Amino acid sequence: MGDPRTGAGDPRAGGQGRPRPRQADPRGGAGDPRQRRPEAAFEDTQGMGQVAPRSQAAPRREGPGVTHSDTIVSRDLDGRGRGGRGGPPEGPGGRGPGDGDGGGPGRRRAKGGDEPPGRRRGWTRFLPNWKIVMVGFVVLAAGLFGMIAVAYSNTTLPTEKDAQDQATAQGSNFYYADGSLMAKLGTERRAVKIEDVPQYVRDAVVGAENATFYSDSGISLSAIVRSAWSTATGAQVQGASTITQQMARNYFKGLSTERSVKRKIKEIFIAVKLDKEWTKDKVLEYYLNIVPFGRNTYGIEAAAQSFFGHGVKKLTPAEAAYLAGRIQQPGRFDADEAKKDYSGTRFRFNYVLGQMAKLNPKEYGSYPTTLKFPKPKPAKDNEAFGGLRGYMLTEALKELEAKGLPRSEIDTGGYKVYTTFDKNLMKAAKTAVIQTTAGLPKEVHTGLGAVDPTNGRVVAFYGGNDYLGKHPDQFNEAFQARKQAASAFKPYVLAAWLEAGHSLKSYVTGKQPLKLEGTTPISNGHSTPASMDIIYATQHSINTAYGQMGAEVGLDAVKRIAEDAGLSKESLDKDVAEHKFLFSIGSAGVTPVEQAGGYSIFANHGKHYPTHTVIRVVNPQGVQIIAEDKTPKQVISEEVAADAIVALRSVVKGGTGTAAALSDRPVAGKTGTNNDNKEAWFVGFTPQLSSAVGMYKEDRKTGAELSLGNNFDGGTVPARVWRAFMAEAMKGKKAEEFPTPSNIGSPLDLAPKPVPTPTPTPSNDPGFPTDDNWPPTDNGNGDHGGGGDGGCLPWDDSCNNGNNGADPFNAGKTPANAATPTPTPSGGRRPEPTPSSR
Repeated sequence: MGDPRTGAGDPRAGGQGRPRPRQADPRGGAGDPRQRRPEAAFEDTQGMGQVAPRSQAAPRREGPGVTHSDTIVSRDLDGRGRGGRGGPPEGPGGRGPGDGDGGGPGRRRAKGGDEPPGRRRGWTRFLPNWKIVMVGFVVLAAGLFGMIAVAYSNTTLPTEKDAQDQATAQGSNFYYADGSLMAKLGTERRAVKIEDVPQYVRDAVVGAENATFYSDSGISLSAIVRSAWSTATGAQVQGASTITQQMARNYFKGLSTERSVKRKIKEIFIAVKLDKEWTKDKVLEYYLNIVPFGRNTYGIEAAAQSFFGHGVKKLTPAEAAYLAGRIQQPGRFDADEAKKDYSGTRFRFNYVLGQMAKLNPKEYGSYPTTLKFPKPKPAKDNEAFGGLRGYMLTEALKELEAKGLPRSEIDTGGYKVYTTFDKNLMKAAKTAVIQTTAGLPKEVHTGLGAVDPTNGRVVAFYGGNDYLGKHPDQFNEAFQARKQAASAFKPYVLAAWLEAGHSLKSYVTGKQPLKLEGTTPISNGHSTPASMDIIYATQHSINTAYGQMGAEVGLDAVKRIAEDAGLSKESLDKDVAEHKFLFSIGSAGVTPVEQAGGYSIFANHGKHYPTHTVIRVVNPQGVQIIAEDKTPKQVISEEVAADAIVALRSVVKGGTGTAAALSDRPVAGKTGTNNDNKEAWFVGFTPQLSSAVGMYKEDRKTGAELSLGNNFDGGTVPARVWRAFMAEAMKGKKAEEFPTPSNIGSPLDLAPKPVPTPTPTPSNDPGFPTDDNWPPTDNGNGDHGGGGDGGCLPWDDSCNNGNNGADPFNAGKTPANAATPTPTPSGGRRPEPTPSSR
């Protein structure tokens, strides 16, 4: 038999016994099928799923006497397999199982070969069958809609009892201490019925906010899809709200304006249910009564009044279009129009006119071309803040904020706020300041504070002339002007001295300068005795004496009393760190209201109530939510307070504060004047009222402090202002006496006791107490130990101040071009100079 590899002896070979020419194998070397690439053989065997055959196949027998070689599997260029010679044919072309068609186990299909029916090539083979996709979509949609149906059925439609507080609340009322109305803050909501709203007003709002309102089901599907896409892509959650949705969100509890998908879905469900159960007119009526329009107005009636000065019934179509356009961004339009920029509201006005024309071409078709932009009335500051009310309201609001009731709730909460302010005494304080300082330059500033020592209430103050006005002055001198107390701080040192067990009979030094560790040398600014008792040191405001007393008792003891009396802890701590023993003579900053409250510890038997401006707050349901603190703190003992009054009364009777004396009742107090007379004080009290007057001068352009004048001190103008106010405040009130002196403590002489001389003490010299006339029986009135009648009557200016009653300071007319000082924010004042002795 011929060689099956050469075709010899094969009748198909083209000749009897003639060798068949070798042809080149397309996979191997030239003409020799055995000279193939090794990897080709590997590929073939991998395609067949079998081990690669040996290069020389072993003979086998098939039938009697017939021998065949092993089949050699190869591929033609077209990728078809060839069966070996003599192999049994398996169909047309003699292709055996697994040949060429890629159907054999593990057989790879040649590139470009025939493809079986339905088989996909490339990336498409990863896609699922479309039938599977459709089935999955149906299942998913059914589940989603099922969940929506369950959620919708479980959503309860709120009732009108579920309204948010702010949707129906009124503004808050503020009252004087006597219960009379002071002011109203916030929006006074004025609900209107839908029948009282002209149709063109309704249509303007519908056109601006929800053109399909009358035909939709409470929601807009296209807007919802847009909003959902924005949320899914991570963009800002966008509004897709119809008028019904806006009404639900702003009216019912539990929706608010939280930006979340969950809240939005709940809003949609409620809107759909509302649309089914409420009429369109009812939905629109509620919407028109709660929607904000700007200028802190809510509801169409309040907006009509604020922007055009009349009610909704009198709105013109142009005014209606203007207001409807504002609903989109009321806050932004407020800010723009405050800068005279009307471009935004003009654009919205024209947009609304176009929408109205689309809604009803027959009725409103001409509006875009015929109606003109209506200029609204200029925005006004709340008139409640005009005059003195602005100062009172501002301080009350600050206190309420500190107690957890912010302005935003005040404006919408419908509260009743009862303040401590006495309307008549507020006027009296203003009159006392204006009339007494009429001849002073505009650069001189005056603050006055008055506190009831028995409860801590700020009954009156003077902080400025007009909080708004033509030249608004919103800096409150009584609460915000923090200036060095100077010698008006010394009573706290006096209290610490007495609390330490030392008596008024103690002797202290008048020698100057007094050098204390870490402190600038202290002097008195005028000649003084070498030593004196505590009453004389207080009466004549001796710095060296009080510096020595502060050093003896310790600054911490003094600071503790001042802090417990209501002075700023921050200011006190800072001053002790910076000025050391100068703290004893008044280097710390205080305000008039703080000082009035601080001196209440002397007027009220050593007790101090927190100084405050609000008595109580009542909510719309009549429940008191903020109450007055009626728990006093015993800062010093009653005995200490009584003895301190002895020294402080001597100041008014025959010391530096005689100009403050009242003719019909006892008065105690203390003057204070800073170095260079830049700041001057008088702080005093009766048993019923404690008040303080502080004055300073400031350059109107640079803000630098200036001297008040060479002869200007706490015993001059400040004492006169104090007396003018207190005379009015005490009018008609029973004259009460101070408590009897306690004479507590033991003498502690820090300076040698002076030797008495046989020379009689002049009647106008307060002298020094001796064992024969101690304790004083006049409670600070008259010149103890002097034996005289006290000389001048304490309220007789022509006697006490000399100069025939003339003002002992730089008088002069106000310049014609003097301007009102620009309001200065709290805390913006400059550091104060070192106090002097007065």
